[in-house]
Amino acid sequence: MKVSLVMTLLNEEHSLGPLLESLLTQTRRPDEVVIVDGGSRDNTMRIAESFNDRLNLRLLSVPGANISRGRNVAIDAARGEIIACTDGGVRLHADWLAQLVEPFERCPETDVVSGFFQPDAHSEFELAMGATVLPTVDEIIPECFLPSSRSVAFRKDAWAKVSGYPEWLDYCEDVVFDLDLRRLGKRFAWAPQATVYFRPRSSLRSFFLQYYRYARGDGKSNLWPRRHAIRYGSYAAGLGLLAAGFSWPALWGLFAIGTIGYLQRPYRRLWRHLDGLAPHRHLRALLLVPIIRVTGDIAKMVGYPVGLWWRRRHYHG
Repeated sequence: MKVSLVMTLLNEEHSLGPLLESLLTQTRRPDEVVIVDGGSRDNTMRIAESFNDRLNLRLLSVPGANISRGRNVAIDAARGEIIACTDGGVRLHADWLAQLVEPFERCPETDVVSGFFQPDAHSEFELAMGATVLPTVDEIIPECFLPSSRSVAFRKDAWAKVSGYPEWLDYCEDVVFDLDLRRLGKRFAWAPQATVYFRPRSSLRSFFLQYYRYARGDGKSNLWPRRHAIRYGSYAAGLGLLAAGFSWPALWGLFAIGTIGYLQRPYRRLWRHLDGLAPHRHLRALLLVPIIRVTGDIAKMVGYPVGLWWRRRHYHG
């Protein structure tokens, strides 16, 4: 069974080295690595070329390509029947590829294998960020999980059946790709030990922009309208309780209960990782959780209608 690893890159000079080094330590190496560069202006291509003698690596340059276009070009050029996908900015666990490939070998009817991802936090801000926005493996319901294309493998013929990644979409392209595969009845397997590690956003500004783009992608592709409606409704109700509390202070108690429930899961995730932090860093991480949560929600509430407006003007079916 021939396995091709594909990835797209753009200005990844600071993270590409560790990613390719982690490829060299895989217990199962890919038969080839196909990289599409979208027009990097830094040393990304030079770093990739330095690994040519250690990896069976092919570099393709497609300036201006978005992630979907880059992946499709890489997969089209790949020779393997199994395509493993990852992204720049990650490190791969040594068993990552072996764990992704094993379900295909065990069950030939498998079409897609979902890997997992974990935060690789370098500061208390990134620690709080990871706890706020990323699920833990025990929270995943395998039957419902839509894999990120930073950790997934699929048959090349399954990719062809859904006409590849949606090139009209700049964000949330992997969600649409996953949903297309599910609609065709493709069989998904769950490989939680196929883990990649990546750094969460390190500033509120970059996090806001990331979640704004994600929500704009949701609007463009008409994803999760009920979920977004609930978010708008929840914030409207919360602000209403706060305002009404000046006349009926008991309502502030309801607001506090709702807030605690809203933050319970991020705090439960964070609590597992606070051992060893100095007390002031411990406190800072705890205080950052609600700030990060609200920032992400505002970004989504701003980005989603922008995506809906784009969809209204450029509907793609």
